[in-house]
Amino acid sequence: MRTFTDLDEFAAAVGEELGHSEWQEITQEQVNRFADATGDHQWIHVDPERAASESPFGGTIAHGYLTLSLVTAHVVQIFTIEKLTMVVNFGLNKVRFHTPVAVGAKVRAKAVLMDLKNSPAGKLGTMKVTIEIDGQRRPACVAEVLALYRND
Repeated sequence: MRTFTDLDEFAAAVGEELGHSEWQEITQEQVNRFADATGDHQWIHVDPERAASESPFGGTIAHGYLTLSLVTAHVVQIFTIEKLTMVVNFGLNKVRFHTPVAVGAKVRAKAVLMDLKNSPAGKLGTMKVTIEIDGQRRPACVAEVLALYRND
């Protein structure tokens, strides 16, 4: 866990890799709960028997948006900024899903601070977050994530 004392110190890290989160195993229960929450019950996600026999992946896979939704939980393991009053997700510039995440695989995030600039509502940060899959060369997901930071 990397700790920054304030936004000025965080700004000095633009261009740097901030670190990695811990590995997290993706479970079938987690995929099923995500399917229930989103209404996306496609068999490649929720039917292990059919996925094992019919899918090109050899079993069930996590939804791409499930993988993306893990970004926040993983980024908070990578760094913290003291003296903040608020952090708000502000959106995404670009997202790509490169490799499906098989149920049972482990994922982690790597974050690079790309930019931190003034905005009327605070400091707008852009981070490149890569969701890596243990044992895979290609990542599951690469996203440019925006967050608004305030310290007033």
